[in-house]
Amino acid sequence: MDNFQTVLRFFMNQKATIGYSFMALLTIGGERVFSMVSFQCPCNRNQNFAYGLTFLLGPATVLLVFGLFFSSRLWRLYTGCCLNPMKLCPRGNCLGCLRALISIFTGACVAPVMWLVVALLNGTFYECAISGLNDNVVMDLFCKNKSLTCQEELARVPCDRSKLSKDERMDLLLMFRAQSQILGWGIVIVAAFGGLLGTCCTNCRSKVSYLQLTFWKRYVEKEKERFDSFALDYAAKLAERNLQSFFENKDPEPFPFPSHKAWEEISAHYTFSRSEQRYSTLQQYVERTDRDFPPEKRPVLDLEHGIEMR
Repeated sequence: MDNFQTVLRFFMNQKATIGYSFMALLTIGGERVFSMVSFQCPCNRNQNFAYGLTFLLGPATVLLVFGLFFSSRLWRLYTGCCLNPMKLCPRGNCLGCLRALISIFTGACVAPVMWLVVALLNGTFYECAISGLNDNVVMDLFCKNKSLTCQEELARVPCDRSKLSKDERMDLLLMFRAQSQILGWGIVIVAAFGGLLGTCCTNCRSKVSYLQLTFWKRYVEKEKERFDSFALDYAAKLAERNLQSFFENKDPEPFPFPSHKAWEEISAHYTFSRSEQRYSTLQQYVERTDRDFPPEKRPVLDLEHGIEMR
């Protein structure tokens, strides 16, 4: 039993690494499926660039949108800001809000960057796109010291329909693939150094020590887990109380419920302060001496916004 708990604890501690590894495997698999099943380069000078670039950047854009769409941190920060723009920058803390948005966008970029790296290292989409560029620089780069036929047949090189000799065609394909892989490794290097510099800058400017920062991260994770569990249990109790009142045709029993203002306060962006030994907006709210304690005895559904208010 102890060994099982040790293994389980290891996987829980490494869940971010495991998640990124699983995402990388899905990206590699998805790229291979796109390359083998749906991608067919038209080998036309007027269409190659648009077609290849669509397959290279299209899935990356979709993954970025999905990453933002499924980011609970983004919706926690953004929800309600059209009615109350100051919610984005509470207490004038625009710099902290900007850092939070950059962190959210960076997290959403992980999957798109993985896709670009895998697609460029494979080279299929780049070969099609670059062969369709009717640009003097491209022509001089790939067809320098070659016959005029090279310029005319460059768009057909990704297919096996060009009039070039087999050796010339293979040389061009190797040049296309080399450029694509250089770009792929360039993105890997830039992302690695960018992540290292960002982590170093964040830790260097941290207001707390490394161990306290580690504790803060653990606390935030556990609070989110317990909040989801507690909210589910509390919602079940409220639903049971309302259904019992409806079917038994009697007044509902008093039920304590947070006010709308309380929900707003614990949903705000939190910035750590040395003067307060608090690790979240929830802890900051419950430890306040001037908080509003009266319970919600009868939650009323606001039909306009679909929320329960006083």
